[in-house]
Amino acid sequence: MKKINFGIVAVLVLLVSVFSFKERSPEKPKMDPAYEILQKWDLPNALSEVSGIAWLGEERIACVQDEDGIIFIYNLQTSKIESKTKFGNGGDYEGIAVIENDAYILRSDGIIFKVGGFTGQDPQVQKHVTTTNQLHGINLEGLCADPANNRLLMAVKEGRNFNKNKGIYVFDLNKNNSDKKPLFLLELSDSIFDGVDEKLKNRFAPGEIGIHPQTGEYFILDGTRPKILITDEDGAPKELLMLRSRDFGNPEGLTFSPAGDLYISNEAADGPANILKVSLNRK
Repeated sequence: MKKINFGIVAVLVLLVSVFSFKERSPEKPKMDPAYEILQKWDLPNALSEVSGIAWLGEERIACVQDEDGIIFIYNLQTSKIESKTKFGNGGDYEGIAVIENDAYILRSDGIIFKVGGFTGQDPQVQKHVTTTNQLHGINLEGLCADPANNRLLMAVKEGRNFNKNKGIYVFDLNKNNSDKKPLFLLELSDSIFDGVDEKLKNRFAPGEIGIHPQTGEYFILDGTRPKILITDEDGAPKELLMLRSRDFGNPEGLTFSPAGDLYISNEAADGPANILKVSLNRK
């Protein structure tokens, strides 16, 4: 009798284990992330608020941070700041773009500072109050160079009239001013954002923009809910890649090397600010 009872108990335990495993396994599907972090550089305290980066060449990246009007040149080989160039007083500086010997820094209110010869001994600073500065409640955070079209691109993070879409504006380097109308609008009702569990106005908040040097695609970074939107040259959405907040605590800067290597900077969060070299696993 005892042997029979033991056998029945063993069978019941086996059946419970099998069915429990089958019920639990779908709860945590194995998902490959949309990216791979290839290399990481922890930044010094001076760049804890790093808000914009731009590739310079020779393993060097130009950086700005929110509060200080300073361009920092960071060397990826030595993992050190090798030089600084002051261009202004304190302010909310959000992006940097570099074309040849000139650097352009975007303040969140739509004012651009041109720093001519910024790596030399006598940099020249010009301040341009753009047309975008007149947009109600504007907060611009993204800036990148588009030298092929002699312009810069600026991305709206938020504004009084940008709850249903986000504008990408042009700063014309011939006019030293921005166009009144956006180059294109990112419609937050687009189906590409359907998987984002947020209210319409919070689905996407551009914090940086970059142009892939080989494909010409626009890469637009959202740091508040980490993700990258990739569009074609007309601004039509192509792909939305979600980033894990444990890897990207506060991403605000994005740049490419001429070879197409992607670098993303993060402000200090649970650890020091950093620059990440990232490979994307695209569809």
